[in-house]
Amino acid sequence: MIKSTLKLVAAIVLFASCNQYEKAPSGMPYKITHGSGNEKQLVQGEYVKLNIEYKLKSKDSILSSTYGVIPVYFPVDTARLGKYTFTEIILKCRKGDKVEFSLSIDTLVKMGALQINSVFKANDVILGKAEIVNVFNDVKLVDADYKKEQDTEKNKEVAAIAAYLEKNKITAIKSPEGVFIAIKEAGDATNKVDSGKIASVFYKGYTFKGDVFDSNLSAKDSIAKPYDVKVGTGSVIPGWDIGLKYFAKGGKGSLYIPAMLAYGPQANGGIKAYENLAFDIEVKDVTVAPAAPKK
Repeated sequence: MIKSTLKLVAAIVLFASCNQYEKAPSGMPYKITHGSGNEKQLVQGEYVKLNIEYKLKSKDSILSSTYGVIPVYFPVDTARLGKYTFTEIILKCRKGDKVEFSLSIDTLVKMGALQINSVFKANDVILGKAEIVNVFNDVKLVDADYKKEQDTEKNKEVAAIAAYLEKNKITAIKSPEGVFIAIKEAGDATNKVDSGKIASVFYKGYTFKGDVFDSNLSAKDSIAKPYDVKVGTGSVIPGWDIGLKYFAKGGKGSLYIPAMLAYGPQANGGIKAYENLAFDIEVKDVTVAPAAPKK
């Protein structure tokens, strides 16, 4: 009798756990765990700050995540809630809520949102989770909060670079913005890099793990050409515009750049989101940029 009762209880618990997930109008399974102390659901015109993560079920590998970095901000817009996506059920959420959801790769392929490839395979599932961190009713409050998150992230990255340099006994100057510059040769003091000038640069870019992701240097390439940068115009990542000004023609050294002064949250080729970067550089020449053509 006792065993039968235990089996019945176990079956009820299992049944209940299987039915915790609801289905959105598109068929997307989801589960909302409400936070405590807040009964107000989101409404049109508010702005949401949330963390969100996607991972592949088959490999238990994270595809992307904002946890531990800068959260996502977006407006609640009833005309753009999306289909077969987390935002489809956003109006059911409150500040402090946690949401779990799953997306079928096959369904996403049929919708034209994905293609089958080496990462996304048939019959696989993307598991998602999100947490509503805060809610704002004024875009100025959003901008101020986002700026604080950016500063926090950059300070964390700068501290990580400083620790790396100390561990590896690398001497470097820290710019006011947070770029670290290790100067081996300063170059010709009469011909310094400055805003508006063109710096012709040989470089090797690599991660702090030593993985090279880009270079115009090759030991076997006798005709390699330097990369021309019009400094201070935003044609390169901010860390380059900042760091190159510490050199002159003939200068050599390295730049250690926090992610927020590189590619930030954007993955780029062999570079991960929020990845600090290093560049070995040689300034081959510094020239005056040609005058802009008259209109």
